[in-house]
Parts: sequence; structure tokens; C-alpha cells
Amino acid sequence: MRYFVEFAYDGTPYHGWQRQPNAISVQEVVEDAFSLLYGKPVTLTAAGRTDTGVHARHMVAHFDLNEALNTQEFCYRLNSYLPNDISIKRIFLVTDKAHARFDALERTYEYVVVQQKDPFHQHSAHYVRQALDVEAMNNAAETLVGRADFKCFSKSNTDVKTYICEINLARWVWEGDRLVFRITADRFLRNMVRAIVGTLLQVGIGKWTTEDVKTIINSGKRSEAGPSVPAKGLYLVDISYPENLLEIHGSGDR
Repeated sequence: MRYFVEFAYDGTPYHGWQRQPNAISVQEVVEDAFSLLYGKPVTLTAAGRTDTGVHARHMVAHFDLNEALNTQEFCYRLNSYLPNDISIKRIFLVTDKAHARFDALERTYEYVVVQQKDPFHQHSAHYVRQALDVEAMNNAAETLVGRADFKCFSKSNTDVKTYICEINLARWVWEGDRLVFRITADRFLRNMVRAIVGTLLQVGIGKWTTEDVKTIINSGKRSEAGPSVPAKGLYLVDISYPENLLEIHGSGDR
């Protein structure tokens, strides 16, 4: 029986999602909790990987069990055992072929910038002291929307078959004292969002223009784009799936 689990975590103390040989990861902590409470080894396949220090408000993974699980009780037990920086939202039964990574239609990230020094944002947002032209940043962000080769925003030496992604939304908005960049795409390259934000901030401070961003994209060179912003401001916030794959075929809850 295949289950999906939805969960969230503060990535500050972790070396990303994926297990590491000599560093603590979110996957290690969550899988160890699952295995301990279930009484048998449980392996999670996540919708994607987050890098060191990156957060997730909404991550999804799947796992397989040989018998039905009381999902509500198991969620409660997991949350009682896991550290405070990881929270299980829900566990639910899905079709046997549903895959947390390959069946995802879209993923959405947010990047948070603050313009005033604030000790309460030191691990959750990127502080930019220069004045920012948000309108110019949004004009440049509009050039990202569509299907294109975004190799210029990918980390070098990444083992992927294609750099083509389809971006459906790229927009900056003020939310109280936070300037939030929201981006939705069918897939993301490694370090892509942080490189995009770093590039758009160069537009915001007046160093580059929208035309410069177009030139950078056409160049296909990471060296032409802006610097990667710190991981602490980045959040995975949503993942969408086809409804037919998520149909619960026999509850398993008791």
C-alpha cells in the first residue's frame, strides 16, 4: 500500500533534505522516526531535494507498507517524537503507482527579503539594505514566464538531461514588512530560484535592466547571471498533483 505524507520543516539546522554520510539531514530524521514508530524500516521518496538551510512549508513524500496504517494516530505519534522544527501535516492513502516526485505537475517556491535589520528574521529572510525598485523587478520577472532554457540559472556541473523549464508565475509582492518573490514552474534546476532572485535584485538596485535579464537568459551562462542569494530566505510552499493519482482507494484509517 502506498501513502503520501505532507510535512513542513525549518531547514536551518539541516544539511538539506537528502541523507548525508557525515551530516544531519531532514530525510534521516524523518525516516528514523517513521522506522522507529512503525517497527520496521521505512524509506521516503520526496518530491524533490532542498539544499542546506532551505525551508519547506509544504513537502510531499511517498512510502510503501504491507498493511493498512491508522494515519491519524501515526501522525500524532510522529509529531510527538519529531523535533519542533519538523511537523507532519497528514498521511493519506494513494494509488499504487502515484509517485511523489515524478507525478508532480508544479512546484511553487517563495523567497523572502526584508529591508530592515531584524533579529527575528536572521534565519528566515535575506536582508537587503539598498532601496529596491519592485516595479522594475516585476517587469524583469515577467520575462521569465514561459517555456525556455534556463541554464544560466543552474548550478554548474549539474547532471540533468535538459535545462528547459516552464515557469508559470514569477512575481514580487509586499506582505507586511516582507518582500516575497513567488515562482511556480513544472520543474526547477539546482540553485535556480536563488540565482533568479539574485539576478532580479540586481535589477532592483538599478545595476541591470529587463533587457539585461533577457540577454542573460539567452547567454546560457551561469557566470552572466547574478549571485545566488542565501538559502535561509527560500521556502518550498506548494506541490500540485493530478487528482486521479491521489484518489484514496480504501481508507486504511481506523
